[in-house]
Amino acid sequence: MIRESITSGEFAPEQRLVEADLSARFDTSRSAVRSALLQLTEEGLVEREHNRGARVRAVSLEEAVEISEVRMRLEGLCAAKAAERIDDGQAAELQELGTRMERLVGQGDVLGYSEANQLLHRRIRELSGQQTAGAVLERLRAQSVRHQFRLSLQPGRPGTSLPEHLAIIEAICDHDPEAAERAMRAHLSSVIDALEEVTPIGNLRG
Repeated sequence: MIRESITSGEFAPEQRLVEADLSARFDTSRSAVRSALLQLTEEGLVEREHNRGARVRAVSLEEAVEISEVRMRLEGLCAAKAAERIDDGQAAELQELGTRMERLVGQGDVLGYSEANQLLHRRIRELSGQQTAGAVLERLRAQSVRHQFRLSLQPGRPGTSLPEHLAIIEAICDHDPEAAERAMRAHLSSVIDALEEVTPIGNLRG
């Protein structure tokens, strides 16, 4: 529940996480809260300072770009593996998701498109069968979720990323691993460019 509160933006970057307050909020023991905060520290979502307790870790833009560079390699691998493994039913599922994303962009539903975007990337990771890569990517996604949300609100961004996502879906459904990896890497390279445009490097903490 603490993780969800952080990734949803309910708990802001650098917000203090007081064990007694969290215990009361989530109706659980302080020892359970302490254990959760330790786990979230290992995941990179929380940072702890001596004599100052825990707080939500703020991910800088520079780090968000680095995360996207790592994602480019790992998600490229997942897209290639998904193209090798996908069956007809799963291909129809991805194509239906692509159609939904087109409709959401046409309707100007930015938040709905952002959710569909996350679903597509998660589904590709699942289809790849790459559990280790999937676990690493989920942790990285949680750390950079605020940057991703900020990017989704950039004017014109959905219209730019939609054809990139459709190209990924097409390559995977065509059982073309090389094209799928290339399309995924091109998409995440575009994400990096957009991140650097939306907020000047060196400017972000929170």
